[in-house]
Amino acid sequence: MKFLQVLALSLLTVSGSIAMAAENAHEFSLKSIDGEDVSLSKYKGKVLLIVNVASRCGLTPQYEQLQAMHEKYGKDGLVVIGVPCNQFGAQEPGSAEQIKEFCSSKYSVTFPMMSKVEVNGKGQDPLYSWLKGQTETKTDISWNFEKFVVGKDGKVVARFAPRTRPDADEVVTAIQGALK
Repeated sequence: MKFLQVLALSLLTVSGSIAMAAENAHEFSLKSIDGEDVSLSKYKGKVLLIVNVASRCGLTPQYEQLQAMHEKYGKDGLVVIGVPCNQFGAQEPGSAEQIKEFCSSKYSVTFPMMSKVEVNGKGQDPLYSWLKGQTETKTDISWNFEKFVVGKDGKVVARFAPRTRPDADEVVTAIQGALK
């Protein structure tokens, strides 16, 4: 048991070190909602809107605005990426299949959805460790639907609080600026 604890701590330290050493978001990978590896390097030259999402949250209707942003700006190079997380009020308890079904049937989501991750704490995904470290506040994710705008170069352009709608003027301005 002691060996497994040391091994787990070592792996967390290594992943945290990798996250801190990364120069841009393109150096990270996530698992798609279907379990396939997705290297964010495939989005070089695109603007990303990375959002931790949940199906049973008061902010869940933001899926509608996220899909609208995907449709409106996708042709210009925006990629919305939904990253389910169950760390806030256990508001994303479903399996990958249940999350995928909910998103497609309720909100007609066509933007990339990833597998569920942790965005805070010892088990946080390295991408989220890096994203938070690139912002002025460097604080933990506060709730579902926190948003990061990542520029074409893979660098964080802006971070927005959960209650800031995806189609709010400040989010649109950051996206439009990054698309230029």
